[in-house]
Amino acid sequence: MRILFILSLGLGLATLGFSQSKLSKSEKALLTSLDAQYEQYTEIAHQIWNYAELGYQEEQSSQLLQKTLADAGFSIEKGVAGIPTAFMASYGSGEPVIGLLAEFDALPGMSQTATPEREAKEEGKGGHACGHHLFGTGSVAAAIAVKSWLEETNTGGTLRLYGTPAEEGGAGKVYMVREGLLDDVDVVLHWHPGSQNSASARSSLANKSAKFRFTGKPAHAAAAPEMGRSALDGVEAMNNMVNMMREHVPAETRIHYVITKGGDAPNIVPGFAEVFYYVRHPEMQDVRDIFERVVKAAEGAALGTETQMEYEVIHGIYNVLPNETLSEKMYENLKTVGGVSYDEEEKAFAEQIRQTYDPGDATLASANEIQPYTVSNRGTGGSTDVGDVSWLAPTAGMSAATWVPGTFAHSWQAVAAGGTGIGHKGMMVAAKTLALTALDVYQNPKIAEEAREELMQKRGEDFAYESLLGDREPPLDYRK
Repeated sequence: MRILFILSLGLGLATLGFSQSKLSKSEKALLTSLDAQYEQYTEIAHQIWNYAELGYQEEQSSQLLQKTLADAGFSIEKGVAGIPTAFMASYGSGEPVIGLLAEFDALPGMSQTATPEREAKEEGKGGHACGHHLFGTGSVAAAIAVKSWLEETNTGGTLRLYGTPAEEGGAGKVYMVREGLLDDVDVVLHWHPGSQNSASARSSLANKSAKFRFTGKPAHAAAAPEMGRSALDGVEAMNNMVNMMREHVPAETRIHYVITKGGDAPNIVPGFAEVFYYVRHPEMQDVRDIFERVVKAAEGAALGTETQMEYEVIHGIYNVLPNETLSEKMYENLKTVGGVSYDEEEKAFAEQIRQTYDPGDATLASANEIQPYTVSNRGTGGSTDVGDVSWLAPTAGMSAATWVPGTFAHSWQAVAAGGTGIGHKGMMVAAKTLALTALDVYQNPKIAEEAREELMQKRGEDFAYESLLGDREPPLDYRK
């Protein structure tokens, strides 16, 4: 009955193309156990998809993952690093110590039903446009499977899952790193939803953000404009200077902003205005330097408009330091697991949703393919607070095809697919790959030693961790 059940899900060993000759009996049993728990993990992921809680507000999502781990025999430490929704789940003792990362925050304004047309589930609410409901659940699934393997094989070592809130602009992991919660970890494994299956050694962009707040003097905009000093003028003057600065920063720099408060009415000289800035670059030190130039632009704008300016750093994250030793192992395991196969209903969904965006060269068949292994030590594209983790402990990650090929992150199409079997199947590909990679390290601790040697060489002997956040406390209200 179990074999029939697994094959009916499209997740059986033959369907996912496991190379059974490469796997031990206990490894095959681990993968089979994950298949058998498919419905349970699908239900958990879908609950978190429905919750769609924003950064530092993920009470229900965090509690659900904690309960799932506690029921499986993990000890739970709640509210770590001064963050109510952050937690650590631990099992075992001794070395090696393997950490798994689990995210679970949603994005604002991205509510969407699990349908191939734009339809908000609840207008103005959040949605999992980056698939963190799958990320958190998939990592928990991997952790529970590995814990069972450790028990059954009587293997020593420590397994620790980190529940990491507010990846989307809140830098939850940075506070956990700063608190020293990963200081004793030998290896860190993570994954991320995507539109393809990949386990390359890739970097990311470092990123620092802040809200710049200008205070002026309100006055009647028609009757007494000379009495006013516009806070919005301060914001616009800052933006003009930063936009001129773009010509004189390194070409790989990315600077984006949004005016979050511009005034209350046209006939009132704005007494308060706020602009929210991100500064990105492949190197963290360049981010530090460019950010300070942005601050000078804000100071100059305040001086020129006779307003007052203060700013609050919201988040700051390092670029990812890729670890080829671990990434190569993860890539081999991903090839063993294989990609995602669609059933007829999923194919119909995928064909329909592909009509709503430009998929480029991506084909539906690519969901079942593994992308070639590559190495990129200089980041492009986005940013992640996994970056800080990767400078403290050897770290490897992967992506799984939880979205229809060609889908971009932070889109309603990503939310929609993440609420279907397409997302759930990709999640299980990731869970199996993470679990097999953890088993590799437990069975051969020399992998962790070699990964540590690579880390030390790449970051340099003089490296001393210093957060881009400084000493600020977690911005628990940044989404409110």
